[in-house]
Amino acid sequence: MGQRATTIRDDRTDGNGTELEAAFADIRTRMEVRQEFPEAALAAARAAADSPQLPERDETSVPFITIDPPGSMDLDQAMHIERAGEGYRIRYAIADVPAFVEPGGALDVEVRLRGQTIYCPDTSVPLHPRELSEAAASLLPEASRPAYVWDMSLTPEGVRDSAELYRAMVRSVRRYTYEEVQELIDAGEAEETLLLLREVGEHRIRRESERGGASLPMPEQEVHVDDDGTYSLQFRPLLPVEDWNAQISLLTGIVAAQIMLDGKVGILRTMPPAQQRDVDRFRRQVRALGVTWPKGMAYGDFLRTLDRTDSRHLAIIHDATALFRGASYEAFDGTPPEQTEQAAIAAPYTHVTAPLRRLIDRFVLVVCEALTQGREIPGWAREALPTLPEIMDESGRLAKAVERACTDATEAAVLAHRVGEQFDAVVVDDAGKKGWQVQLTDPAVNAVAEGRAELGSEVRVELVQAEIATQQVRFRIV
Repeated sequence: MGQRATTIRDDRTDGNGTELEAAFADIRTRMEVRQEFPEAALAAARAAADSPQLPERDETSVPFITIDPPGSMDLDQAMHIERAGEGYRIRYAIADVPAFVEPGGALDVEVRLRGQTIYCPDTSVPLHPRELSEAAASLLPEASRPAYVWDMSLTPEGVRDSAELYRAMVRSVRRYTYEEVQELIDAGEAEETLLLLREVGEHRIRRESERGGASLPMPEQEVHVDDDGTYSLQFRPLLPVEDWNAQISLLTGIVAAQIMLDGKVGILRTMPPAQQRDVDRFRRQVRALGVTWPKGMAYGDFLRTLDRTDSRHLAIIHDATALFRGASYEAFDGTPPEQTEQAAIAAPYTHVTAPLRRLIDRFVLVVCEALTQGREIPGWAREALPTLPEIMDESGRLAKAVERACTDATEAAVLAHRVGEQFDAVVVDDAGKKGWQVQLTDPAVNAVAEGRAELGSEVRVELVQAEIATQQVRFRIV
């Protein structure tokens, strides 16, 4: 699984703000995103930054490293991997947000109203004040930080052998970008943790395929603003290391889910299998972009065959999000829920690796740490479990609505100077009274077109409207 990011690359020389950025700001205001923190929550964050609840255990001698996009400051995870006999030992440190948030305090109240960080192409609206998420609680390099450490042993084939979770002080010795790690590994100059990340990541990808699972490492959209004020859309090629790194997070979420199922208390991230209707539509989108999907190949295996340096293939990965619908959170205390599996991952799974950016992870960490250490789960965490699904569902709907509106604005910007032009497209779905959902070949835009057509047919469409401010894009089938 993954989250798509969109960034703006302003190639102009005047440095002025763009109409698209103004549209993003308007979207946040119109959708009532909570952008400013109340003074009481900020005061609580500052006090916690000065005096967090630190663990006694010290693992600052372990050379943890982080891998994140350039410029990232909200660093949730740090890792160290070493050989353990013929297998592997992974220590995966997760930011200790509970050390900074007093249960029931002003900051806790505010973050429960937010649920998660909201990402826009031009900025983010954080779950926690930046004094914590980008400073005191972030696993920044050369700084001692409290963390929850997942200590996991894997077999030579990358299968979980044992796992526990404990609090400890940790220290990251270096912050890498994905590009830096890939270059070091390709050149044979990477340190042991990075070389073993490749080994473990490839093992986990094979185990995922055997389970029938499918990962969706989302491509990053780059919107370029040229000197003449026009926009163009490109997809940044995904790197293999992004997959390997994602597999460590997925492994941790699978391990955490099993710990809670064994302990008969916790919260899972579940999802039903993709509906055949969505799979059929996705096949039409793949065909529209001129890519062959071998008959009989599962969609998860097909996604793994795609060339991430090919813009058409990256567009396909983006379109595959339609197969990952219906996800929900299931809290339980006693009997586990009837639905325990996350169908795309093909295993029970939970969110546990991004507490700086997602509310639920803080509670899952506390529950799993208590279960693996044989201690009573704190009452405040246990009592909150039934309330979390609604909070996360609501915040998830807002995040998706903001993302969708920003995507619509981006596509309008890319097409605004091409009103009146015609494009090749394939009809991929019925949009009801609005018309038909069509997939353009170039640019790789998915939009609604008015007129008569047949599902799966190749058509020519004319762009009749593309307005950035209203996020309106309309085509007409010609």
